[in-house]
Parts: sequence; structure tokens; C-alpha cells
Amino acid sequence: MQAGDPGVGAPMTVPGAQSRSEDEESLGVKDVKRTATQAFGSGVPKRRSSSRSIKRKKFDDELVESSLVKSSSRVKGPPVIEPVRCSGSEPSSSEKKKVTKSGTALTPPLTMVLNHAPMTKRVKKSKQPLHITKDLGRWKPTDDLLLINAVLQTTDLTSVHLGVKFSCRFTLREIKERWYALLYDPVISKLAWQAMRQLHPEAIAAVQSKALFSQSEEALLAKIGSTSQPKLDVFQELLNKHPSVFHPSRTPKSLLVHWQLLKQYYLLDDQSVQPLPKGDQVLNFSDAEQMVDDVKLKESRDEVLEHELMISDRHQKREIRQLEQELPRWQVLVDSITGMSMPDFDNQTLAALRGRMVRYLMRSREITLGRATKDKQIDVDLSLEGPAWKISRKQGIIKLKNNGDFFIANEGRRPIYIDGRPVLSGNKWKLNNNSVVEIAGLRFVFLINLELISLIKAEAAKMTQQ
Repeated sequence: MQAGDPGVGAPMTVPGAQSRSEDEESLGVKDVKRTATQAFGSGVPKRRSSSRSIKRKKFDDELVESSLVKSSSRVKGPPVIEPVRCSGSEPSSSEKKKVTKSGTALTPPLTMVLNHAPMTKRVKKSKQPLHITKDLGRWKPTDDLLLINAVLQTTDLTSVHLGVKFSCRFTLREIKERWYALLYDPVISKLAWQAMRQLHPEAIAAVQSKALFSQSEEALLAKIGSTSQPKLDVFQELLNKHPSVFHPSRTPKSLLVHWQLLKQYYLLDDQSVQPLPKGDQVLNFSDAEQMVDDVKLKESRDEVLEHELMISDRHQKREIRQLEQELPRWQVLVDSITGMSMPDFDNQTLAALRGRMVRYLMRSREITLGRATKDKQIDVDLSLEGPAWKISRKQGIIKLKNNGDFFIANEGRRPIYIDGRPVLSGNKWKLNNNSVVEIAGLRFVFLINLELISLIKAEAAKMTQQ
């Protein structure tokens, strides 16, 4: 066996041979590493894959590739690599010991090289509980400060619920839950404390000025008499005498306002509320109304206002008289211009219904208006004046009463307009001289024979006297 053979080093004690054997072992280790890297590098190429399942159907080539990847991924653990040995020699016992030692020494780095790095899983950030964020969003820092100040003043959550005006309406249960959360929940209390520290000093001062009054403060204010009229100096002295009792944000003006409220609700020491009557009959509203003196409820007369109303009434009456005096002159002028002067009535004509084309004379105390047909004849056929297809066959009745007044009664479907006022079916209306009667678009002027009507009225008066 040659001297360069690496198997000869066990029985010999020559130091040069030992150094040679160590060099050869180091060379063998390098060859093993090189062959391992070559064997691993020439394997199946790496593919990027996802842990999520693909929902779409795979094609044939994709199925083949995926099966190859699965088969390669099933093989786990480091591959077995045999150490390189020289040809024509068998390993001795010492050589086998060295190989086993070198094999045990080489396995850790091989496993480190061959094992794939584990996939880093995405760790989701832990979200805060919903109730915390909800409370933080609804309860503002000013609300927390109001709650703390009110509880410190009154030590009663019910009075806090009734007396404090928060940014939104909270129930008593919500206020209790919030107070207990500020006391015992470290997360909520820390966040609320940080939010309150960020408030502006003016906002803090405004919140503290709304603090409720404690019982000790109201007891000191109630000692001031209701008959006295205290000024701000009195309340300033109270603040100076009892600085530990009153809240730091109290001012003389705020104490005066609260004292006035106590006086209004009869809460001062020298005030007493009248008890209800102890009898069987309790005083109700109607009884109290009867006890009230009506004379005291009457308003006092305003002489200046009455004088002005009287003067304005005189002016209005004067204007009405002037218009009444000028009316006949204007009536004559209008009649002469339009050609509608008073017609010459005979002794038998009571009134006339004059239209644009036809004039109807009323010679009986009662006449009917409408649209004449073959089956039914009426006194005044309105179809002679114009289109009367909207007019009923018996549209209305004009009647003269014993006192000399003319009335028209509507018996048709459509309304009759007298001087612009509608007279509905079944109703009647008084006709005056020169009244404008409008029926289904046809307009007429009702003219009265005043001389004949005056005679009729005189005869009626004589009959009533007899």
C-alpha cells in the first residue's frame, strides 16, 4: 500500500503520517460538500406555490406538473451521501471509525443546507374589542370629564343622569357602565385619561363651570334669606369663607343664579311650601277658576289707543259717505258710455234680466230660468242669449216677496254666480238692482223697476198696519 493512502494512519505513530491523514480528511470533507451541492442543485427546480386552493379547473399539463411537484415534495429528510473512497482498497476498522466520526460531524450542516426554510405565516394584528372602540367613539373626553366632576360633587349616578347634559343622550345604565369602566378597566381608563389630557384649557374650564352643586354648597346658599336681595359681594364673601366647600370653578355670578333657582322652587331655609288641603275634596282646576276674580283679570283701558281708534273710525266713515254721494254720478256716466241706461219700464214689468243679445222682462212674481226643450217649456229660455248646453233645463227661480225683495234659488247642477259669489245647488241669494248674474258663462244684469216696487212695498205696509 502506498504512503499516500488515507487508510494507513491508524497503527502508525509517525507524526508526518498523522498530518497527511488530517489533510486527506479535510479534502474528503470538501469533496463530500461539493458532491452534495451538485446532487441537490441538479434536482427538480423550485416552484412558487400558494397554500390557497385554486377553484378553477386545471388543464392536463397543469395536472402533470402538480403531480410532479407533489411527488417531489413527499420526499423529506436529507439524502444519503456516501463518502468517496479510493479504488482497490477496503476500509479498515480505524478508517471506518474516522468515516463514522466525519459522518456524524457532517450531518448537521447537511441538514441545515438541505432543509427548506419554513414559511413565515402572516400573523394578524389583534384587534381591540368592539365595545371598547364603540364606547370611545360615543363617549367624548368632555363627557368623561363631566361625569367625573359630577360624581365627585354628588356621589350619586342617578342625580348625574338627571342633572348633567352630555353631548348625547345616555341612559342610566350606560352612565353606570361607563363609570365602572373608568374605574376598573385599565384600557378604557388609560385611553380616556390620554384624551382628557389633550383637551384645551378653555374647554376644560367650560366643562368645570357646568359642575353640579353639592349638598354642602346648597346648604350654605340656602341660609341666605329669601326676603333679602343679595348682591355679588355677599356671594364673594361666601367663596372666601368656605374655599374648601365650593368647587374651584364657582363664581359669585354662578352662585347668585343658583340661589335664585332655589328661591324659585321654595328650597331656601326660610321658605315653606303650602300643604295640600286635607279634606275629602281636593281643589281642582275648575274650582280654582271659579275662585278667581274676573275683575282682576280684565285688562286696563288704554285711553291713547282708544282715542286713535276713534279717530281712524271717523276717517273711514267720512270716506264711505263721500263714496256713497259720488256713486250716482259715476253710475250715470257708466250707463251712458255702455249704453245700459235704465230702460223704460211699464206698469206691469217688475224687473228685467238683460244680457248681451236678449232682454227678459219679469211680469210675474215668480219666473223660471233654464233651457227650453220640446217636452218642457220655461219662462226664460237662456239658450236665446248664447250656448246653453251646460245649463240645466230648470236652472233657477227668481221670486219677488211681499216686502219687495227679489231672491234667486239655484235648482240646477252648476252654480250661479251673483256679483262673483257662487250660489250652489239648493241655495238662494238676494238680488239687488244692477246685480250681475252669471250662469254657465252667460252674464246678465238684473234691473229692478224701483217705482213699481216702492208702490208694492207701500201697499204691503198698509196691509200690515190694518
